[in-house]
Amino acid sequence: MKPCLCEPDSSKNKARLTLAEREEIAIGIARGESARSIAARLGRAPSTITREIARNAKTHRHGRRVAYRHKHRIGARRCGPEQRVNYRAVSAQQRAEYRSRRGKVSKLADNTRLAAQVGDWLTEKYSPEQISHRLRAEFPDDPEMRVSHETIYRSLFVQGRGGLRRELHQQLRSGRALRRPRRSVGQRGSPIAGMVNISDRPGEVEDRAVPGHWEGDLITGAHNGSAIGTLVERMTRFVILLHLPVDHSALAVQEAMIAKMSRLPAILRKTLTWDQGREMTNHAQIAAATDLDIYFCDPHSPWQRGTNENTNGLLRQYFPKGTDLSVFPADYLDYVAAQLNNRPRKTLGWKKPAEALDELLSNPTNPPGVAMTA
Repeated sequence: MKPCLCEPDSSKNKARLTLAEREEIAIGIARGESARSIAARLGRAPSTITREIARNAKTHRHGRRVAYRHKHRIGARRCGPEQRVNYRAVSAQQRAEYRSRRGKVSKLADNTRLAAQVGDWLTEKYSPEQISHRLRAEFPDDPEMRVSHETIYRSLFVQGRGGLRRELHQQLRSGRALRRPRRSVGQRGSPIAGMVNISDRPGEVEDRAVPGHWEGDLITGAHNGSAIGTLVERMTRFVILLHLPVDHSALAVQEAMIAKMSRLPAILRKTLTWDQGREMTNHAQIAAATDLDIYFCDPHSPWQRGTNENTNGLLRQYFPKGTDLSVFPADYLDYVAAQLNNRPRKTLGWKKPAEALDELLSNPTNPPGVAMTA
């Protein structure tokens, strides 16, 4: 049964024409069939047939090449001696294969200034999408300083010679699954004394309309023997890292957090959301010293701290899994935090967290608008 013209075989349409199909096209042309007739027999869209003939056939009228129109019949019966279509299946197949192998010149290969800027931002661990949008922000009147994130990826991976140094691909963020819970389901220890569940957290925290609400966690090193504390502000995505050089006990986390958070203005100290790790056993002391209300997530629910989980994934570019995190000094942690705080973020409309925070502190009565996503 012939396929319906209005519903051509979508699986075939997605694939390139084969040599056998091109032979059927050649036979159809010789018989004087229309493009629709050939398309119906092959289960293809008529436009696929017309494009194939336009690319790979020589259509002449009185010795001159002319454009083919799919509404016309394409053979001796319709064209007559004044118009001839010379289509050979083997030659068409060879042309198509040649075109598919032919490399295309990358925009980055032609524009050394653009390539240098992209390379610099890749070195600073910007993602290709961040680079694409930041170029528009920093070079608003220069159309030559534009490149899509897909072009950057192709320059690094597909072409290999697209104007960027090959080793820059090592700066890209590798995709990772969510961090595994430290214990299996059902093995979680007894609840932390006096903890307040996230269900009791004020509604203003969820909609990100008010600054000063933080999410926190630890990223751990090899065999969980070392750790770094991570804090991220939900509205601006501003990051603070806690230096824990000796251990990540409850006392160590308490002292590091109080030292960092007590430096912040009161407008930025409202709530903190953490998981039920034992490092937060001293949450009451932290709350008293920093004037923070502390809430705890449900067990095995990392999505309740989605902003922090995302930030921890970014930090793994600097602190790979299996690394001894105790070897990193405090000033390096401050450097990494500054790197993240000066990266443009899609959820901030491509502002940097540091920019969003500066805008907030300079005009606290009219905080900057940001997207309401994790």
